[in-house]
Amino acid sequence: MKEKRETVYVKADRNSVCHDPKIKIQDVMSVQCSDRAICAGIKNKTLYTFKKEETSKKKCIEVFSILNVIDMILADYPDVEVVSYGEQDFVVEYVAAPIAPKWLECLKIIVLCIVIFLGSGFTIMAFNNDVSVGEVFDRFYRQIMGVDKPNVTEIELFYCLGLAVGIFVFFNHVGKKKITSDPTPIQVEMRKYEKDVDTTFIENAGRKGHEHDVD
Repeated sequence: MKEKRETVYVKADRNSVCHDPKIKIQDVMSVQCSDRAICAGIKNKTLYTFKKEETSKKKCIEVFSILNVIDMILADYPDVEVVSYGEQDFVVEYVAAPIAPKWLECLKIIVLCIVIFLGSGFTIMAFNNDVSVGEVFDRFYRQIMGVDKPNVTEIELFYCLGLAVGIFVFFNHVGKKKITSDPTPIQVEMRKYEKDVDTTFIENAGRKGHEHDVD
């Protein structure tokens, strides 16, 4: 009777970020096997090592084919059967561990907040001026109250309050806390952007022959 072969299940994420130049298989994908020794050996196998000249950059990117990973596994364990449930092509991104002092990071955040605040304020004022919100308020107040509107009324106050509340509700964030468990619009757009970037990297690597694939 033929001996039953061990089955190894692998699941690769589309994009993995690592801070160590020596990339192991467990750093970029999940591995499952009933034989713990085989599973541990595969997880700790080196997939790729970024060279010293590459690590001098802030960010390095390599594209791999799952067939390349399967070929590496079968080279060490020829009697196993490898089943992939993840991505067929995936991106491994090396990012050097941040060494900037904490005060510098705080300064960047403060500057970024100021820029966003001033930019958002200018955009809102430009929009209000473009659609003549002031004139609309003047006419609305005159129709309801029968007299000319003063410079500042309840309309402006509630408009500003409603605008702020609407922004918080739309972006689903109040400080570090989320109002609901749903992903925020920014998170959704960032995931779409990351997916498009990864697809572009994979396609470009395939066309230029830079993808790590089987011969």
